[in-house]
Amino acid sequence: MPSTPSIRRATHTTALVTTVVGLATLLAGPAHATQRHTPGLPPECSGTTSIVCHFDVPPGNYTVNTLLGGRAAGSTSVSAETRRAMLPETSTAAGRVTPRSFTVNVRDPEGEPTGPTGSPGLDLRFEGAAPQVAGVKVTPARRVPKILLAGDSTVCDQAAEPYTGWGQEITQFLRRGISVANFADSGESSQTFVDDPALFDALEAQIRKGDLVLIQLAHNDKTTTATDYRRNLTTMAQRVRAKGGEPVFVTPIVRRRFNGDGTLNSVALHVMAADLPVEMRSLAAELDVPLVDLTARTQQLVESLGPAGSADLYLTNINGDNTHTSVYGATTFAGLVLEDLKAQKLIPAAVVR
Repeated sequence: MPSTPSIRRATHTTALVTTVVGLATLLAGPAHATQRHTPGLPPECSGTTSIVCHFDVPPGNYTVNTLLGGRAAGSTSVSAETRRAMLPETSTAAGRVTPRSFTVNVRDPEGEPTGPTGSPGLDLRFEGAAPQVAGVKVTPARRVPKILLAGDSTVCDQAAEPYTGWGQEITQFLRRGISVANFADSGESSQTFVDDPALFDALEAQIRKGDLVLIQLAHNDKTTTATDYRRNLTTMAQRVRAKGGEPVFVTPIVRRRFNGDGTLNSVALHVMAADLPVEMRSLAAELDVPLVDLTARTQQLVESLGPAGSADLYLTNINGDNTHTSVYGATTFAGLVLEDLKAQKLIPAAVVR
């Protein structure tokens, strides 16, 4: 792994950003109520019940080193940009700190490519039952491998709660040294993702040799023929390989729609104008593209839980939505994706948290 770049103070759009915080300052005494930012942390950070940090940096990849903990016992999670989960909630004893680090991708727009632009730079949020932060350090990560995501609303960085894509939860399972660039976008089919320059063209421009490109598109291909679906997937796979990347087909997560006997129906399994998971599996074998069979994995899980037990994976009990996932569901499905990537040695075990 390359050494950490030297630390300098950023001005305007220079590539550096960094702030180092001394734990001794944080532990020295009680906070003064008149201070605008969080005592002991850099001026970019403010708040107590939720600590928010904003760093003025250009698009790119950044390594974030944190010290979680402080004078009081803490329980702290970290998210970045548009609700991307970067660190799961971590408990710390009073007077103790725990170092945690991750690599984050900053881009413009920061969330869905066709959605709101968001704020420029890098935004971090330290939350949880009792957030305690003793240090934050942000430095450029110029040569890290990436996982790029092509997908729909079940994958994307969802801005509005309770909607959550598995692409914005997979990041919490990864250590520093690899970033996730999520180009998934709500409402997209395999055809529209290829056609819109803000989607596949923008993703393609970010591919570097060795990067993984995970492609999960099917939810909005209800009227797409098998021929067209295979053509669209083939186009994306070929273009990824031409850039030196590695395409990975991901069959779509199932919808939560049951038959009377407790099995999932054809709509849940994406059998519409074509049997899309079957076509993707067949094409993966034909093109020698790695496959994450998320349809099979999520079908097995949802059917084993049954109609009642599977409801919390989706937004069923919130607004009756049996397609989109809750934070819990997105996190669970992201874990399934990561298990397959690791099992197939598509990502090194060392970068998995």
